[in-house]
Parts: sequence; C-alpha cells; structure tokens
Amino acid sequence: MAQPDPLRAVPGEPARESSLTLERGLSLLQAVADAESEAPTISDLAGRIGVSRAAVYRLLGPLQARGLVRREGSRVRLGLGVLWLAGRVLPQLRVAAAPALRALAEEVGATAHLTVADGTEAQAVAVVEPTWTSYHVSYRVGSRHPIHCGAAGRAVDLPPSGPRWVVSSGDLQPGAFGVAAPVRTVPGLRASVGVVALQPFDADEVGPEVVDAAEAVAEALR
Repeated sequence: MAQPDPLRAVPGEPARESSLTLERGLSLLQAVADAESEAPTISDLAGRIGVSRAAVYRLLGPLQARGLVRREGSRVRLGLGVLWLAGRVLPQLRVAAAPALRALAEEVGATAHLTVADGTEAQAVAVVEPTWTSYHVSYRVGSRHPIHCGAAGRAVDLPPSGPRWVVSSGDLQPGAFGVAAPVRTVPGLRASVGVVALQPFDADEVGPEVVDAAEAVAEALR
C-alpha cells in the first residue's frame, strides 16, 4: 500500500498545507547548512527532515530557483543566494538598533555600539556617537577584535545566571573604558550593546542603562 505523501494538498486546508510546505522547505535549507563537511545527498536530506526523496526534489525546486541551494548530482550545497541574504542582515540590524543606541549615547554621553559575534571575533556593526559632548571615542563600524577581549566581546556570551553587564578598562585601547550587556532572546544572534569612553564609568549607574538598551534592541529585532 502506497504511503501518503506528506506534501500532498488536503482539500479545505490550503493555508495549513502552505505553512507545512514552508516549514519543510526551511528545514531542508537548515539541513543543507548544517552539513559540516561532505554535502548531503537527497537521501540524507529526506531522512533528516522526515519526507520522501520525491518530496525533497519538489522542495529543492524553489530553493534552487532563488540560488539558495545548488545540486551537484545527488548532493546538495548552499548556493550563492545565501550570501546575498546574509549581506542584507547587517543593514537591517543597524536600522533596528539605531533608536536604542542613539538614546543610550545621548543619555550616557559616550559612544554606543552594537557588536555581533563572528566566530572567534567580535565585530562592531552599528555605532552612534553623542551629539553634546566636547569629545568622545570615535569607533569605526566594521572594527573587529578577539571575542574574549573588551566588554563588548565578553558580554556576547554572558550566561543568564551571571552578571548583567561587563566592564573593561584598556583591553583594546589604553585609556579606553567600556560597559556592555548581551542582546538576549533573538534566535541565532550573539550580540551585545555597549558604550565606550575615555574616562571610567560609574558601572552601577551606567550598567542598568546599557542593559535596558540591549533589551530595547532585542525587542526591535524580534
């Protein structure tokens, strides 16, 4: 007896079927992305997402058309379209984070930044400088440093049960001081919000403000 096709449309349930197809397509893309060495085969992918090989072929069609995956015989790899999508992430992060960073920079009187983990490095992806100070730190968007250095890097993976913020002094630049807090509850994102200045902060005063800004950024990204 033939097994029912999990992707076959059910009369009267078009919305549910579309949602199921989308979910399986995303699961397929994730399964391709999760392959760390040799590209998975059609059979591998069918087993991983729990559908037939015929269903995998159908799901691959739209993903291939958009360049998100590419076929090499029976094996499947990520396509260059994924790079285009990835390139759109940082601009959207900057736009979403800008209001919270602006408010933080003006309130504290220090340069505020959003830092994202990229492997073993931390990268500043958004920077806002205060408008009313006589002088402040100039921090270049795109700046990178080891993730274990500086408040911004160390705050990225701060555990929920640990301190709410991290303080640094001269880790990256002599005479520079930082306070940073993690951006939590955004799936797939390891990031922090922080401030940097040329004089020490009152951490008990500035720390909660940085935490509030990080929470505002998380809310904007959800």
